Parts: sequence; structure tokens; C-alpha cells
Amino acid sequence: MNESPNPTASVTDARPVLAVSGLRVRYRTEEETIPAVRDVSLDLFPGEVLAVVGESGSGKSSVAHAILGLLPANAKLEAGTVSFRGRSLLDMPRNQLQQVRGEEIAMIFQDAQSALTPTLRVGEQLAELFESHRGASEDDARKAAVDVLKGLLADPLRVADAYPFQLSGGMAQRVMIGMATALDPSVIIADEPTANLDPAVRHETLSTLEGLRDQEDVSVLLITHDFGVVARLADRVAVMYAGEIVETADVRSIFRWPRHPYTFGLLQSLPDMHRPGRMATMPGHAPDLATLPPECPFLPRCNKATSQCRTEPAPRLMPVEGSDGEHMVACYNPIAVSLRGD
Repeated sequence: MNESPNPTASVTDARPVLAVSGLRVRYRTEEETIPAVRDVSLDLFPGEVLAVVGESGSGKSSVAHAILGLLPANAKLEAGTVSFRGRSLLDMPRNQLQQVRGEEIAMIFQDAQSALTPTLRVGEQLAELFESHRGASEDDARKAAVDVLKGLLADPLRVADAYPFQLSGGMAQRVMIGMATALDPSVIIADEPTANLDPAVRHETLSTLEGLRDQEDVSVLLITHDFGVVARLADRVAVMYAGEIVETADVRSIFRWPRHPYTFGLLQSLPDMHRPGRMATMPGHAPDLATLPPECPFLPRCNKATSQCRTEPAPRLMPVEGSDGEHMVACYNPIAVSLRGD
């Protein structure tokens, strides 16, 4: 697998456009309370793609939904701050937050067909953006909606008159990308944008996202479990496990020198021309978030565990030696060898 050809975005002299600090989210069920996001902090800098990656259930999508106030009714944001260009999104009045959504921060949802309103034609949903955010007339909004679809689909007029259930999954995903980018937002949150797509549509979607990445004034928070997407698009990577970030680094460091045993295991299980033969598998399964122990949640699956891992509270993110603080890992006994044996 090849790393992203893009040079890693320089973040040392920039201020984050989106800053998340100490985020905690719990879900309530009839039987239990589940800590889905546990003290997550991350910064998204101007013009970069930050990939948040991990297995299903690691808390990635909950972070994305919490940022925009889109958590479901059974979720509670217990703690944390979310700042966009110095403004608190969590304290923002609802009418102001609605203006920020779509115009300044947009989201590409994982299931495009479910995210689209089933009782409205596609053109009406796109036109509504221009009417509510730009004050466009009904006719001008309709024209703007069709113009958005022209860049994404072969028959924009037909798609504009269609209902979401009349679209294929790939067409719905392209419509969703069109809605997210229609108002030229400065931040795009892409939640599993290539999930459940056939290879051709997946390639088209990735090409569209690459075009967004290449715009200097657009930042992308990419939520994914697909390291192929990470390699192609990301500048930096935050690896999540059991609701926490366990490793952060630039994309090249993650692929060549993963430090957390979980990151190492994920990458080792991928096909790679540099490591022919049978792929390695990671033992065990993701933990039950409702019954997490005080120790490292990865402990039952880890082949690097020491007595410290078994007797002390879970480690916090700390800088990797020699990385100038740009590569961080939450591990008492991090991996010390290159994934490729360099």
C-alpha cells in the first residue's frame, strides 16, 4: 500500500480551524450506559485532511456527530469543547448553529440514501440550501441546484426531479457530496464516504474528495475504517480504540512506524506487496464499552503487554521520543520496529 503522495500539511505555525478538546459522549439504553467517546481531543488545521480511523464501534462517528450537534436523542454530551474559528459550537444558539451547518461546516453522511429526505425531490433539497443560506429566490435556487448536479451526474435534470429512493447508492452518494460542497464550506466532515460503494463509484467518490483536498481553503475531517482511503487522502491520522485516541501522527509515520500495537495490528492485517504471503490477523475483538476496566482497553488483545499494563491505569497520549511531539501514542510498551522492517 502506498502512502498519500501529498506532502504532510504543516501545522506547527497554524491555528486549528476546528478544535475539539476533552469530548465525552455516553449513550443510554434500557439496560446500561455506554461511554462511546472518552476524552477525545483533536485539531483540524487549515487545508489538511485529518483521518480518524478505527474498527466499527470505536467512537469515530460519534465524534463527528457531536461536533455538529447531531447526536441522537439517547446520547448525552457529558463534557468537552468544540471550537470553530474561535467560536464555541456547543454554546452556539440553535439558529446560529444551523447557519454554520452547510455554509461553513458540512457533513457527508455514511448512508446517503437514509440521510436524504425521502419525501422531497433531490432538486428541492439542494435548492433549500441556497434559499435558506443565501436568500436565493425559488427559481435561482433551482438553477443553482441543477448546476451543482451537473458537475456530478450525467443527467442532472432527471436527478433533480427524482426522489431519493429512485437513485442508486452511488448516485445518492454523489448527491450527498454535492449538498455538502454546494455552499463552499471551509470544513467538510466525511463519515465513511466510501462505505458500501462498488469499486467504480468508490473511485469516483475518492477522486471528488481528492479535488476537495487540493483546495487550500478546505479542511476535511475524514471518518473511516479503510486504510486504503487513509493512504490516498490523509495528511494526518488519529487512531481510535474503545472511544479513545490511542495514536496520532502524520500519514507516513503511521504507515511506516506505527507505535501502538493496535495500529500495528490493523496495518499488518492489510495486503501489502512488501510483505507477500498470508496476512496476519489481530486476535480477539473490540471490548464491551459498558464494562471497560481501568487498565488499557487493548490489554486482552495485546502481545506487547507488560506488568505495568496490567497494574496501572490506561496510559495517556504521550509524545514518541524524537518526534518533537508530532507523533503521540498511548502505550506503556510501544512498538519499536518498522512495519516494513526498514
